Amino acid sequence: MRVLVKIGGTLLESPESRLRLAGEIAAVFQAGVETVVVHGGGKQMTRFLEERGVKSQFVNGLRVTSAEVLDGVIKVVAGSVNQELVAAFAAVGAPAVGLSGVDAGLAEAEPVSAELGFVGKPVRSNPKVLEVLTANRLLPVVACVAGDRAGNMYNVNADQMAVACARAFHVDKLLFLTDVDGVRSATGAILDRLSADECRALIRDGVATGGMQAKLESAMSGLEAGIAEVIIAPGTRTGIVQQLMAGEAAGTRISS
Repeated sequence: MRVLVKIGGTLLESPESRLRLAGEIAAVFQAGVETVVVHGGGKQMTRFLEERGVKSQFVNGLRVTSAEVLDGVIKVVAGSVNQELVAAFAAVGAPAVGLSGVDAGLAEAEPVSAELGFVGKPVRSNPKVLEVLTANRLLPVVACVAGDRAGNMYNVNADQMAVACARAFHVDKLLFLTDVDGVRSATGAILDRLSADECRALIRDGVATGGMQAKLESAMSGLEAGIAEVIIAPGTRTGIVQQLMAGEAAGTRISS
């Protein structure tokens, strides 16, 4: 079985949260499941820029990325955030390897728009490096930075990066661990299950907006790519990874 776990950057803010999630994911990995982790780092990135007097600008939820901001993304998301998570896995006995989409052409991207600068959208993924690492019982930990064949690098939405890697690696489950309980209906209730059509309706009706809209769009893209199940679940809940892998009710399960 193969699973990809995407961890939102907010969940990686504290050492305690990092260590707990690393332990839960390591247990799945050590049970023999081929596991890949993709992580964000938006909150850490915003703080890094603020400390340097750079105000973050967003267009449709994507951070406008100048050359200066891109340098920060590489230092923070592919640097400190990635290595802190790798170190947390080491602390729980899991042999993790820190990567970005630039490594071995894992994720190739193209610019989204001139307005956004160095923001890329993944257009293809080469899973060879993931295959080599997982075949040798190593745990890939992927930061959301991608490249292209001309040597350019791009800031990539972590949800999109997760789907690109999951599609190429042919995972059975894609888990989005977030700081919310799941997808909410118009009345605010957590929805246990959704189809792709129901996801589209939530977006169309303005119920799912911003970050949740992006997650639903990524989930639908994953279903179209053949991923059997995408789950948006509360990464703040202790034991959540084991609960999801056991099929217990938690968060929102999205299937075709």
